[in-house]
Amino acid sequence: MSKNLVVLLTAINTEYDAVRRRLAGPTPHLHKHGTRFETGLVRHSTCRVALGLTNVGNESAAVIVERAVSEFDPAAVIFVGVAGALWDSARLGDVVFAKHIYNYQGGTSEDAGLMARPRSWEVSHPIFQLGSELARRDEWADPPPPGEDPPRVHIAPIAAGSVVLNSVTSAHARWLRTRFNDALAVEMEGAGVAQAAHLSGSQVAVIRGISDRADGTKGSANDQNWQPRAAANAAAFATHLAVNIIKDKEQLTMADEDSTRPTYHTQVSPTIHNSTVGNITGFVNNGSSYGAVSPNATSTADLIEELDRFSRLLEQHHVAGDLDDATLTGAQLQLDTARKSAQAGTSESKHTVTTALERLRGLVADIADLAAKVVPLIVMAGGLT
Repeated sequence: MSKNLVVLLTAINTEYDAVRRRLAGPTPHLHKHGTRFETGLVRHSTCRVALGLTNVGNESAAVIVERAVSEFDPAAVIFVGVAGALWDSARLGDVVFAKHIYNYQGGTSEDAGLMARPRSWEVSHPIFQLGSELARRDEWADPPPPGEDPPRVHIAPIAAGSVVLNSVTSAHARWLRTRFNDALAVEMEGAGVAQAAHLSGSQVAVIRGISDRADGTKGSANDQNWQPRAAANAAAFATHLAVNIIKDKEQLTMADEDSTRPTYHTQVSPTIHNSTVGNITGFVNNGSSYGAVSPNATSTADLIEELDRFSRLLEQHHVAGDLDDATLTGAQLQLDTARKSAQAGTSESKHTVTTALERLRGLVADIADLAAKVVPLIVMAGGLT
């Protein structure tokens, strides 16, 4: 598959549905061992996502992470769900972005009691930096119900074990809050996700919406009300993070390409006096010529004709199995944007055309033939008046 994709995993259907509602055109994808995923684009973006359900527990989550990484080779793995708050600083509906994840149940039983021997995994540094920035911007959340404050993002450790915590007075609850007093939330999958992602060499993040206070109210009417809301808030931040992971990756890729950018050859028509407009005849890279744009393509009509030709080429690669449904949908969306903006004929729309084509190039970057043919289109769009 492609590094221009983010895997989003959840443990229960409420969490899964919260993420799925944020995807455009989700398409089933069946793993050879029967694990079911759906792939699609985060709405209003070019970020591709593979969504999966792990079931409850660290062990199950670790297995599905391993399968997702081997199947999709993603840019990152993000686990999305709900959790119980260990401290009152997190309000119901708030989101916890894990700084690191404890597997808190490791220990040794001594005469003096249970001595903690935990393991912990830090969130990937680039994702932690990006998530912290997005939390500071505070632009990720959906509008809250009237009269309510918007949810906040807390950057803090999360504790993950195999026990459903639903008490503040039990021995287990007191031990957890004493030994892991910096953890803000408790859940049951994050440790398995983090360990499997690290072993697979993948960047990882764990994002949890606070649905209860782990205080005996699980299953109550209040919990049933807050669980979908907390899941929706976690999904909002997680998909916002995923979109920006891909944006960062595309920017780094473009910067790398700029440092080794090939020479583009243009031939200026003698009948055109604007020196910025040329007949794009192709470009040369290491001696090989790629003629994606016809020799006489100099006008908006010519560009639109070339975009239509590229659209047909995308369909051919899709039929051949080179492009999956989600990538084809995203690529055609960018082509439509480029067509409409080119027809507008303004200086602002010219920038929109170029941006859409740059995003198109990112979507098809894994297919050298297609990626090569987008570059002359970008050059041509830049020459339009």
